Amino acid sequence: MLRFVELAQNEIAVVPDFHKRILFSDEAHFWLNGYVNKQNCRIWSEANPQVYVETPLHPEKLTVWCALWAGGIIGPYFFKNDEGHNVTVNGDRYRAMITNFFIPELNNHNVQELWFQQDGATCHIARATIDLLKDTFGDRLISRFGPVNWPPRSCDLTPLDYFLWGYVKSLVYADKPQTLDHLEDNIRRVIADIRPQMLEKVIENWTSRLDYTWASRCSHMPEIIFKMECHKIIFRIKKNSCQSNNTSLFYFNLKFYTSKKTPFTKDTKILCILGLCAILKKLRISTTLTSL
Repeated sequence: MLRFVELAQNEIAVVPDFHKRILFSDEAHFWLNGYVNKQNCRIWSEANPQVYVETPLHPEKLTVWCALWAGGIIGPYFFKNDEGHNVTVNGDRYRAMITNFFIPELNNHNVQELWFQQDGATCHIARATIDLLKDTFGDRLISRFGPVNWPPRSCDLTPLDYFLWGYVKSLVYADKPQTLDHLEDNIRRVIADIRPQMLEKVIENWTSRLDYTWASRCSHMPEIIFKMECHKIIFRIKKNSCQSNNTSLFYFNLKFYTSKKTPFTKDTKILCILGLCAILKKLRISTTLTSL
């Protein structure tokens, strides 16, 4: 990872907007039953109510791909077969997506200045796929088996992992979609509503993550890293304990303060809250977003 961080920092030193030219890409699963929000239900009782919740063995889901950069989001792309049924990703389907969807979308941009990043998932790195991406991006391909190697297990440096998927999943289940078509519509709407200003902050945050990774010699990030002018963040944590079935519950009241009268924007608050949830997850503390 340090080799990649050093390369990226050197590129930024020569081309200050290098980080704004990278198309970061990834897939994510969206389960119809709201799997990511399974911690939302709580039962308060002095005795175990012995309540069972039935869940399907193979819940319906969508597999979604996006590419994110400072200039916007390409996608979402939903993996489906010729009959329109949702499918998971394999090498052939991924390469078909690159050929039939992604590359045509690039015609709206100056591809000569853009880099493309993908992780080392098996479906991404078939020789035919790498050759296809090299034909499009040349030496500006960041990937396993590519001209520039993407380090494995680098979710702290992937904007789709540290921002996009968590943000989208926190919103698309609000109206409790009952069909995959409804869920797909929600995903399209939420992604379309992401403003350019938010993406600019997400990508600027990437350079801070590079600096932290280099300074910490690749240790995982134990804190939120946000660069904001004339603002500071204070997390006030109120602890209430309740003993029920030998379980301790803690309530976190999150407040935002600024050094000026101008309040945080909603976009900034969302970024901060998602970052805090990521930290608590690393500490194996379940979190639930009740309001934004």
